[in-house]
Amino acid sequence: MADQNYDYDVLVIGAGPGGYVAAIRAAQLGLKTACAESRDSLGGTCLNVGCIPSKALLHASELFEEAEGGHMAKWGMKTSVELDISAMMAEKTKAVGELTGGIEFLFKKNKVDWKKGHATFVDAHTAEINGEKVTAKDIVIATGSSVTPLPGVEVDNAKGRIVDSTGALEIGEVPEHLVVIGGGVIGLELGSVWRRLGAKVTVIEYLDMLLPGMDKDMRKEAGKIFKKQGMDLKLKSKVTGATVKGKKVHVTVEPAAGGDAETIEASHVLVSIGRRPNTDKLGLDAIGLELNQRGQIETDHDFRTKVDGVWAIGDVIPGPMLAHKAEDEGIAVAENIAGQTGIVNHALIPGVVYTMPEFADVGMTEEEAKEAGHTIKVGKFPMMANSRAKANRDTDGFVKVIADAETDRVLGVHIVASLAGTMIAEAAIAMEFGATSEDIAYTCHAHPTHAEAVKEAAMAVQGKPIHI
Repeated sequence: MADQNYDYDVLVIGAGPGGYVAAIRAAQLGLKTACAESRDSLGGTCLNVGCIPSKALLHASELFEEAEGGHMAKWGMKTSVELDISAMMAEKTKAVGELTGGIEFLFKKNKVDWKKGHATFVDAHTAEINGEKVTAKDIVIATGSSVTPLPGVEVDNAKGRIVDSTGALEIGEVPEHLVVIGGGVIGLELGSVWRRLGAKVTVIEYLDMLLPGMDKDMRKEAGKIFKKQGMDLKLKSKVTGATVKGKKVHVTVEPAAGGDAETIEASHVLVSIGRRPNTDKLGLDAIGLELNQRGQIETDHDFRTKVDGVWAIGDVIPGPMLAHKAEDEGIAVAENIAGQTGIVNHALIPGVVYTMPEFADVGMTEEEAKEAGHTIKVGKFPMMANSRAKANRDTDGFVKVIADAETDRVLGVHIVASLAGTMIAEAAIAMEFGATSEDIAYTCHAHPTHAEAVKEAAMAVQGKPIHI
Protein backbone atom coordinates (compact mmCIF):
# COMPACT_ATOMS: atom_id res chain seq x y z
CA MET A 1 0.00 0.00 0.00
CA ALA A 2 1.21 3.46 -0.80
CA ASP A 3 1.78 5.99 1.95
CA GLN A 4 -1.61 7.65 2.46
CA ASN A 5 -0.08 11.10 1.95
CA TYR A 6 0.99 10.26 -1.63
CA ASP A 7 -0.53 8.82 -4.81
CA TYR A 8 2.46 6.53 -5.22
CA ASP A 9 5.45 5.24 -3.31
CA VAL A 10 7.67 5.76 -6.35
CA LEU A 11 7.36 7.87 -9.48
CA VAL A 12 10.00 7.23 -12.14
CA ILE A 13 10.45 9.97 -14.75
CA GLY A 14 11.51 8.35 -18.01
CA ALA A 15 10.94 4.83 -19.38
CA GLY A 16 14.30 4.10 -20.98
CA PRO A 17 16.52 1.18 -19.89
CA GLY A 18 17.14 2.83 -16.50
CA GLY A 19 13.63 4.10 -15.87
CA TYR A 20 11.55 1.12 -16.92
CA VAL A 21 13.85 -1.29 -15.03
CA ALA A 22 13.67 0.91 -11.90
CA ALA A 23 9.87 0.99 -12.14
CA ILE A 24 9.52 -2.78 -12.58
CA ARG A 25 11.98 -3.54 -9.76
CA ALA A 26 10.26 -1.08 -7.41
CA ALA A 27 6.90 -2.74 -8.16
CA GLN A 28 8.42 -6.20 -7.59
CA LEU A 29 9.54 -4.99 -4.16
CA GLY A 30 5.93 -4.12 -3.24
CA LEU A 31 6.06 -0.37 -3.86
CA LYS A 32 3.15 1.30 -5.63
CA THR A 33 4.85 2.64 -8.77
CA ALA A 34 4.15 4.95 -11.69
CA CYS A 35 6.39 5.78 -14.64
CA ALA A 36 6.10 8.98 -16.68
CA GLU A 37 7.10 8.78 -20.35
CA SER A 38 6.45 11.36 -23.06
CA ARG A 39 7.15 9.08 -26.05
CA ASP A 40 4.31 7.07 -27.57
CA SER A 41 6.22 3.88 -26.74
CA LEU A 42 8.33 2.68 -23.82
CA GLY A 43 12.04 1.84 -23.91
CA GLY A 44 13.58 5.29 -24.36
CA THR A 45 16.25 6.13 -26.92
CA CYS A 46 17.82 2.67 -26.65
CA LEU A 47 14.84 0.66 -27.86
CA ASN A 48 13.21 3.24 -30.11
CA VAL A 49 16.02 5.06 -31.90
CA GLY A 50 19.28 3.73 -30.48
CA CYS A 51 20.79 0.37 -29.51
CA ILE A 52 18.07 -1.90 -30.86
CA PRO A 53 17.28 -0.47 -34.32
CA SER A 54 20.99 0.16 -34.96
CA LYS A 55 21.82 -3.48 -34.11
CA ALA A 56 19.03 -4.66 -36.44
CA LEU A 57 20.54 -2.63 -39.30
CA LEU A 58 24.08 -3.73 -38.42
CA HIS A 59 22.93 -7.37 -38.63
CA ALA A 60 21.08 -6.79 -41.91
CA SER A 61 24.00 -4.96 -43.50
CA GLU A 62 26.42 -7.70 -42.40
CA LEU A 63 24.21 -10.31 -44.13
CA PHE A 64 24.19 -8.14 -47.26
CA GLU A 65 27.97 -7.74 -47.26
CA GLU A 66 28.56 -11.46 -46.71
CA ALA A 67 26.37 -12.29 -49.69
CA GLU A 68 27.43 -9.42 -51.93
CA GLY A 69 31.05 -8.99 -50.88
CA GLY A 70 32.39 -12.45 -51.63
CA HIS A 71 32.58 -14.07 -48.17
CA MET A 72 29.82 -16.56 -49.03
CA ALA A 73 31.35 -17.13 -52.48
CA LYS A 74 34.60 -18.11 -50.75
CA TRP A 75 32.65 -20.97 -49.19
CA GLY A 76 31.14 -22.04 -52.50
CA MET A 77 27.84 -20.17 -52.27
CA LYS A 78 27.50 -17.99 -55.34
CA THR A 79 24.72 -15.45 -55.05
CA SER A 80 23.49 -12.29 -56.67
CA VAL A 81 21.91 -9.91 -54.18
CA GLU A 82 19.34 -7.19 -54.62
CA LEU A 83 18.87 -4.70 -51.80
CA ASP A 84 15.29 -3.88 -50.80
CA ILE A 85 15.90 -1.08 -48.32
CA SER A 86 12.23 -0.60 -47.44
CA ALA A 87 11.94 -4.29 -46.46
CA MET A 88 15.10 -3.94 -44.36
CA MET A 89 13.70 -0.88 -42.58
CA ALA A 90 10.34 -2.62 -42.04
CA GLU A 91 12.04 -5.59 -40.33
CA LYS A 92 14.01 -3.18 -38.11
CA THR A 93 10.77 -1.38 -37.16
CA LYS A 94 9.08 -4.71 -36.42
CA ALA A 95 11.89 -5.70 -34.03
CA VAL A 96 11.59 -2.34 -32.22
CA GLY A 97 7.80 -2.75 -31.91
CA GLU A 98 8.13 -6.23 -30.44
CA LEU A 99 10.52 -5.04 -27.77
CA THR A 100 8.73 -1.81 -26.81
CA GLY A 101 5.45 -3.75 -26.69
CA GLY A 102 7.18 -6.26 -24.43
CA ILE A 103 7.92 -3.54 -21.87
CA GLU A 104 4.29 -2.42 -21.94
CA PHE A 105 3.32 -6.03 -21.15
CA LEU A 106 5.84 -6.12 -18.27
CA PHE A 107 4.38 -2.86 -16.87
CA LYS A 108 0.91 -4.40 -16.85
CA LYS A 109 2.18 -7.68 -15.38
CA ASN A 110 3.98 -5.83 -12.54
CA LYS A 111 1.17 -3.26 -12.04
CA VAL A 112 3.28 -0.23 -12.98
CA ASP A 113 1.09 2.72 -14.05
CA TRP A 114 2.31 4.39 -17.25
CA LYS A 115 1.65 8.12 -17.03
CA LYS A 116 1.79 9.34 -20.63
CA GLY A 117 3.33 12.79 -20.93
CA HIS A 118 6.25 15.01 -19.95
CA ALA A 119 6.80 15.30 -16.19
CA THR A 120 7.80 18.59 -14.55
CA PHE A 121 8.57 19.01 -10.85
CA VAL A 122 6.17 21.13 -8.79
CA ASP A 123 7.97 20.25 -5.56
CA ALA A 124 10.17 17.39 -4.33
CA HIS A 125 7.20 15.01 -4.06
CA THR A 126 4.99 16.29 -6.89
CA ALA A 127 5.25 16.28 -10.67
CA GLU A 128 2.83 17.64 -13.21
CA ILE A 129 2.19 15.26 -16.13
CA ASN A 130 -0.21 16.41 -18.86
CA GLY A 131 -1.95 18.78 -16.47
CA GLU A 132 -2.32 16.09 -13.76
CA LYS A 133 -0.47 16.52 -10.47
CA VAL A 134 1.01 13.20 -9.33
CA THR A 135 2.55 12.83 -5.88
CA ALA A 136 5.08 10.25 -4.72
CA LYS A 137 7.18 9.63 -1.61
CA ASP A 138 10.24 9.07 -3.83
CA ILE A 139 10.86 10.34 -7.37
CA VAL A 140 13.55 8.91 -9.66
CA ILE A 141 14.90 11.04 -12.53
CA ALA A 142 15.77 8.71 -15.44
CA THR A 143 15.33 11.04 -18.40
CA GLY A 144 18.37 9.87 -20.39
CA SER A 145 20.25 11.89 -22.96
CA SER A 146 19.90 13.34 -26.43
CA VAL A 147 22.21 14.17 -29.32
CA THR A 148 24.72 16.98 -28.78
CA PRO A 149 24.27 19.62 -31.52
CA LEU A 150 27.22 20.94 -33.51
CA PRO A 151 27.29 24.71 -34.15
CA GLY A 152 27.17 25.49 -37.86
CA VAL A 153 25.70 22.10 -38.76
CA GLU A 154 21.93 22.15 -38.48
CA VAL A 155 20.31 18.72 -38.17
CA ASP A 156 17.03 18.22 -40.04
CA ASN A 157 16.01 14.57 -39.85
CA ALA A 158 12.78 15.25 -41.76
CA LYS A 159 14.68 16.43 -44.84
CA GLY A 160 17.20 13.62 -44.37
CA ARG A 161 20.36 15.35 -45.67
CA ILE A 162 21.97 16.38 -42.35
CA VAL A 163 20.89 13.83 -39.76
CA ASP A 164 21.67 12.72 -36.23
CA SER A 165 21.70 9.08 -35.05
CA THR A 166 17.87 8.98 -35.17
CA GLY A 167 17.74 10.21 -38.76
CA ALA A 168 20.58 7.90 -39.83
CA LEU A 169 18.33 4.93 -38.94
CA GLU A 170 15.66 6.16 -41.36
CA ILE A 171 17.50 7.17 -44.54
CA GLY A 172 15.37 5.71 -47.33
CA GLU A 173 18.20 5.30 -49.85
CA VAL A 174 21.82 4.27 -49.76
CA PRO A 175 23.80 7.54 -49.50
CA GLU A 176 26.17 8.20 -52.37
CA HIS A 177 28.65 9.81 -49.95
CA LEU A 178 28.01 9.87 -46.20
CA VAL A 179 30.18 12.19 -44.11
CA VAL A 180 30.23 11.11 -40.47
CA ILE A 181 31.21 13.85 -38.01
CA GLY A 182 32.71 12.11 -34.97
CA GLY A 183 34.79 8.91 -34.86
CA GLY A 184 33.15 7.50 -31.74
CA VAL A 185 30.88 4.51 -31.22
CA ILE A 186 27.69 5.79 -32.88
CA GLY A 187 29.44 7.31 -35.89
CA LEU A 188 31.40 4.14 -36.62
CA GLU A 189 28.42 1.82 -36.12
CA LEU A 190 26.05 3.76 -38.36
CA GLY A 191 28.82 4.63 -40.81
CA SER A 192 29.63 0.94 -41.15
CA VAL A 193 25.95 0.10 -41.82
CA TRP A 194 25.81 2.43 -44.80
CA ARG A 195 29.31 1.56 -46.03
CA ARG A 196 28.33 -2.12 -46.21
CA LEU A 197 25.20 -1.22 -48.14
CA GLY A 198 27.27 0.65 -50.73
CA ALA A 199 27.87 4.21 -49.53
CA LYS A 200 31.21 5.98 -49.70
CA VAL A 201 31.89 6.93 -46.06
CA THR A 202 34.20 9.66 -44.76
CA VAL A 203 34.73 9.90 -40.99
CA ILE A 204 35.93 13.22 -39.59
CA GLU A 205 37.39 13.03 -36.07
CA TYR A 206 38.88 15.91 -34.03
CA LEU A 207 41.42 13.72 -32.21
CA ASP A 208 44.35 11.80 -33.73
CA MET A 209 42.66 8.38 -33.37
CA LEU A 210 39.17 6.90 -33.50
CA LEU A 211 37.18 5.68 -30.45
CA PRO A 212 38.14 8.27 -27.80
CA GLY A 213 38.46 6.79 -24.32
CA MET A 214 39.38 3.27 -25.40
CA ASP A 215 42.78 1.61 -24.93
CA LYS A 216 45.41 2.90 -27.35
CA ASP A 217 45.96 -0.54 -28.94
CA MET A 218 42.23 -0.80 -29.65
CA ARG A 219 42.21 2.68 -31.16
CA LYS A 220 45.20 1.89 -33.41
CA GLU A 221 43.51 -1.31 -34.53
CA ALA A 222 40.27 0.57 -35.28
CA GLY A 223 42.16 2.93 -37.60
CA LYS A 224 43.69 0.00 -39.48
CA ILE A 225 40.49 -2.02 -39.73
CA PHE A 226 38.11 0.73 -40.87
CA LYS A 227 40.64 2.02 -43.38
CA LYS A 228 41.03 -1.53 -44.75
CA GLN A 229 37.24 -1.78 -44.99
CA GLY A 230 37.16 1.29 -47.21
CA MET A 231 36.27 4.17 -44.89
CA ASP A 232 38.08 7.44 -45.57
CA LEU A 233 39.38 8.66 -42.19
CA LYS A 234 40.13 12.36 -41.69
CA LEU A 235 41.71 12.58 -38.24
CA LYS A 236 42.83 15.72 -36.38
CA SER A 237 40.12 17.59 -38.28
CA LYS A 238 37.09 19.68 -37.33
CA VAL A 239 33.90 20.55 -39.17
CA THR A 240 33.04 24.26 -39.06
CA GLY A 241 29.90 24.27 -41.18
CA ALA A 242 27.61 22.37 -43.52
CA THR A 243 25.24 23.79 -46.14
CA VAL A 244 22.55 21.89 -48.02
CA LYS A 245 22.26 22.73 -51.71
CA GLY A 246 19.62 20.57 -53.36
CA LYS A 247 20.71 16.95 -53.01
CA LYS A 248 24.24 17.84 -51.93
CA VAL A 249 25.75 18.97 -48.63
CA HIS A 250 28.88 21.12 -48.68
CA VAL A 251 30.91 20.36 -45.55
CA THR A 252 33.66 22.76 -44.44
CA VAL A 253 36.59 21.02 -42.73
CA GLU A 254 39.69 22.51 -41.09
CA PRO A 255 42.72 20.96 -39.37
CA ALA A 256 42.03 20.74 -35.61
CA ALA A 257 45.23 22.70 -34.93
CA GLY A 258 44.14 25.43 -37.35
CA GLY A 259 44.93 25.95 -41.00
CA ASP A 260 43.33 26.10 -44.43
CA ALA A 261 39.74 24.94 -44.77
CA GLU A 262 38.59 22.51 -47.46
CA THR A 263 35.09 21.70 -48.67
CA ILE A 264 33.83 18.13 -49.00
CA GLU A 265 30.76 17.45 -51.10
CA ALA A 266 28.49 14.81 -49.57
CA SER A 267 25.03 13.46 -50.26
CA HIS A 268 24.33 13.00 -46.52
CA VAL A 269 25.93 14.07 -43.23
CA LEU A 270 25.65 12.30 -39.87
CA VAL A 271 26.36 14.40 -36.76
CA SER A 272 27.56 12.09 -33.96
CA ILE A 273 29.76 14.09 -31.60
CA GLY A 274 28.23 12.74 -28.40
CA ARG A 275 25.16 13.04 -26.20
CA ARG A 276 24.05 15.38 -23.43
CA PRO A 277 21.77 14.83 -20.41
CA ASN A 278 18.04 15.53 -20.77
CA THR A 279 17.34 17.95 -17.94
CA ASP A 280 15.39 20.66 -19.81
CA LYS A 281 11.82 21.37 -18.74
CA LEU A 282 12.13 19.06 -15.73
CA GLY A 283 11.58 22.02 -13.43
CA LEU A 284 14.69 21.31 -11.38
CA ASP A 285 14.75 24.93 -10.19
CA ALA A 286 11.39 24.28 -8.46
CA ILE A 287 13.14 21.77 -6.17
CA GLY A 288 16.45 23.65 -5.95
CA LEU A 289 18.48 20.99 -7.75
CA GLU A 290 21.51 22.39 -9.56
CA LEU A 291 23.46 20.70 -12.34
CA ASN A 292 27.23 20.22 -12.45
CA GLN A 293 29.44 21.89 -15.10
CA ARG A 294 28.66 19.11 -17.59
CA GLY A 295 24.92 19.54 -17.15
CA GLN A 296 24.60 16.35 -15.11
CA ILE A 297 22.80 15.64 -11.85
CA GLU A 298 25.22 14.67 -9.06
CA THR A 299 24.23 11.81 -6.75
CA ASP A 300 25.77 9.92 -3.85
CA HIS A 301 26.74 6.23 -3.94
CA ASP A 302 23.09 5.22 -3.47
CA PHE A 303 21.83 7.52 -6.32
CA ARG A 304 20.30 10.09 -3.95
CA THR A 305 20.45 13.70 -5.12
CA LYS A 306 20.90 16.63 -2.74
CA VAL A 307 17.10 16.93 -2.57
CA ASP A 308 15.53 14.55 -0.08
CA GLY A 309 13.26 12.02 -1.80
CA VAL A 310 14.67 12.71 -5.29
CA TRP A 311 16.99 10.16 -6.90
CA ALA A 312 18.71 10.01 -10.33
CA ILE A 313 20.17 7.30 -12.56
CA GLY A 314 21.46 6.65 -16.09
CA ASP A 315 22.62 9.21 -18.63
CA VAL A 316 21.62 12.23 -16.51
CA ILE A 317 24.27 11.39 -13.90
CA PRO A 318 28.07 11.09 -14.35
CA GLY A 319 29.55 7.98 -15.92
CA PRO A 320 29.38 6.26 -19.30
CA MET A 321 26.11 6.81 -21.19
CA LEU A 322 25.31 3.12 -21.63
CA ALA A 323 21.98 1.30 -21.44
CA HIS A 324 23.33 -1.52 -19.27
CA LYS A 325 24.82 0.92 -16.76
CA ALA A 326 21.37 2.57 -16.50
CA GLU A 327 19.68 -0.83 -16.07
CA ASP A 328 21.98 -1.82 -13.21
CA GLU A 329 21.41 1.58 -11.59
CA GLY A 330 17.65 1.15 -12.07
CA ILE A 331 17.68 -2.06 -10.06
CA ALA A 332 20.00 -0.57 -7.43
CA VAL A 333 17.98 2.62 -6.91
CA ALA A 334 14.72 0.66 -6.51
CA GLU A 335 16.35 -1.59 -3.93
CA ASN A 336 17.76 1.41 -2.07
CA ILE A 337 14.33 3.11 -2.01
CA ALA A 338 12.85 -0.13 -0.66
CA GLY A 339 15.38 -0.12 2.19
CA GLN A 340 17.58 -2.83 0.73
CA THR A 341 21.19 -2.48 -0.45
CA GLY A 342 21.56 -1.67 -4.14
CA ILE A 343 25.11 -1.38 -5.47
CA VAL A 344 26.64 -0.83 -8.92
CA ASN A 345 30.35 -1.47 -9.46
CA HIS A 346 31.08 1.46 -11.76
CA ALA A 347 34.69 0.30 -12.26
CA LEU A 348 33.42 -2.71 -14.23
CA ILE A 349 30.94 -1.43 -16.80
CA PRO A 350 31.72 -3.15 -20.11
CA GLY A 351 31.61 -1.12 -23.31
CA VAL A 352 31.02 -2.50 -26.80
CA VAL A 353 31.25 -1.05 -30.31
CA TYR A 354 29.04 -3.23 -32.52
CA THR A 355 30.93 -2.83 -35.77
CA MET A 356 32.42 -5.85 -37.54
CA PRO A 357 34.68 -6.81 -35.88
CA GLU A 358 33.37 -5.65 -32.50
CA PHE A 359 35.46 -3.68 -30.01
CA ALA A 360 34.79 -4.44 -26.33
CA ASP A 361 36.45 -3.49 -23.08
CA VAL A 362 36.02 -3.67 -19.33
CA GLY A 363 38.10 -2.18 -16.52
CA MET A 364 41.16 0.01 -17.03
CA THR A 365 43.04 0.90 -20.18
CA GLU A 366 46.82 0.50 -20.08
CA GLU A 367 47.16 4.28 -19.65
CA GLU A 368 44.63 4.38 -16.79
CA ALA A 369 46.30 1.47 -14.97
CA LYS A 370 49.67 3.24 -15.08
CA GLU A 371 48.13 6.56 -13.99
CA ALA A 372 46.53 4.76 -11.02
CA GLY A 373 50.02 3.71 -9.90
CA HIS A 374 49.99 0.06 -10.97
CA THR A 375 53.04 -1.72 -12.29
CA ILE A 376 51.47 -3.85 -15.00
CA LYS A 377 51.96 -7.01 -17.03
CA VAL A 378 50.23 -7.21 -20.40
CA GLY A 379 49.29 -10.30 -22.39
CA LYS A 380 48.09 -10.12 -26.01
CA PHE A 381 46.82 -12.88 -28.25
CA PRO A 382 45.90 -12.36 -31.93
CA MET A 383 42.63 -13.77 -33.30
CA MET A 384 44.75 -14.89 -36.28
CA ALA A 385 46.13 -17.64 -33.99
CA ASN A 386 42.68 -18.72 -32.73
CA SER A 387 41.55 -21.94 -34.42
CA ARG A 388 37.82 -21.12 -34.59
CA ALA A 389 38.45 -17.63 -36.00
CA LYS A 390 40.88 -19.15 -38.51
CA ALA A 391 38.37 -21.80 -39.58
CA ASN A 392 35.65 -19.17 -39.96
CA ARG A 393 37.96 -16.88 -41.97
CA ASP A 394 37.27 -14.29 -39.30
CA THR A 395 40.71 -13.35 -37.99
CA ASP A 396 40.73 -9.57 -37.40
CA GLY A 397 41.64 -8.43 -33.89
CA PHE A 398 43.17 -9.59 -30.64
CA VAL A 399 42.57 -10.02 -26.90
CA LYS A 400 44.59 -7.90 -24.48
CA VAL A 401 44.70 -8.65 -20.75
CA ILE A 402 46.22 -6.14 -18.32
CA ALA A 403 47.16 -7.42 -14.86
CA ASP A 404 48.85 -5.95 -11.80
CA ALA A 405 52.49 -7.15 -11.87
CA GLU A 406 52.61 -7.76 -8.11
CA THR A 407 49.22 -9.34 -7.36
CA ASP A 408 48.39 -10.65 -10.88
CA ARG A 409 44.86 -9.29 -10.42
CA VAL A 410 43.23 -8.49 -13.77
CA LEU A 411 42.80 -4.72 -14.19
CA GLY A 412 41.40 -4.52 -17.71
CA VAL A 413 40.49 -6.64 -20.72
CA HIS A 414 40.27 -5.27 -24.28
CA ILE A 415 38.98 -7.35 -27.18
CA VAL A 416 38.73 -6.79 -30.93
CA ALA A 417 36.92 -9.76 -32.52
CA SER A 418 33.71 -10.61 -34.35
CA LEU A 419 32.25 -11.85 -31.02
CA ALA A 420 33.98 -9.35 -28.70
CA GLY A 421 30.69 -8.10 -27.20
CA THR A 422 29.86 -11.61 -26.02
CA MET A 423 33.41 -12.53 -25.05
CA ILE A 424 33.77 -9.49 -22.76
CA ALA A 425 31.15 -10.93 -20.36
CA GLU A 426 33.65 -13.59 -19.25
CA ALA A 427 36.17 -10.90 -18.41
CA ALA A 428 33.59 -8.82 -16.51
CA ILE A 429 32.55 -11.81 -14.38
CA ALA A 430 36.17 -12.82 -13.72
CA MET A 431 37.04 -9.28 -12.64
CA GLU A 432 33.90 -8.98 -10.48
CA PHE A 433 35.22 -12.00 -8.57
CA GLY A 434 38.70 -10.47 -8.32
CA ALA A 435 40.32 -12.95 -10.71
CA THR A 436 44.04 -13.09 -11.44
CA SER A 437 45.29 -13.67 -14.97
CA GLU A 438 46.37 -17.10 -13.75
CA ASP A 439 42.75 -17.88 -12.77
CA ILE A 440 41.61 -17.25 -16.35
CA ALA A 441 44.65 -19.03 -17.85
CA TYR A 442 43.91 -22.20 -15.86
CA THR A 443 40.17 -22.24 -16.48
CA CYS A 444 39.24 -24.77 -19.15
CA HIS A 445 37.73 -23.14 -22.25
CA ALA A 446 35.83 -25.15 -24.86
CA HIS A 447 37.67 -25.86 -28.10
CA PRO A 448 37.37 -24.56 -30.76
CA THR A 449 35.85 -21.25 -29.65
CA HIS A 450 36.72 -17.58 -30.01
CA ALA A 451 36.78 -17.42 -26.19
CA GLU A 452 39.97 -19.47 -26.09
CA ALA A 453 41.71 -16.25 -27.14
CA VAL A 454 40.84 -14.80 -23.71
CA LYS A 455 42.48 -17.79 -22.01
CA GLU A 456 45.57 -17.50 -24.24
CA ALA A 457 45.89 -13.74 -23.62
CA ALA A 458 45.80 -14.50 -19.88
CA MET A 459 48.48 -17.17 -20.46
CA ALA A 460 50.50 -14.52 -22.30
CA VAL A 461 50.46 -12.39 -19.14
CA GLN A 462 52.17 -15.37 -17.50
CA GLY A 463 54.57 -15.44 -20.45
CA LYS A 464 53.44 -18.83 -21.75
CA PRO A 465 50.78 -18.81 -24.48
CA ILE A 466 50.68 -22.09 -26.42
CA HIS A 467 49.60 -21.07 -29.91
CA ILE A 468 51.96 -18.17 -30.65
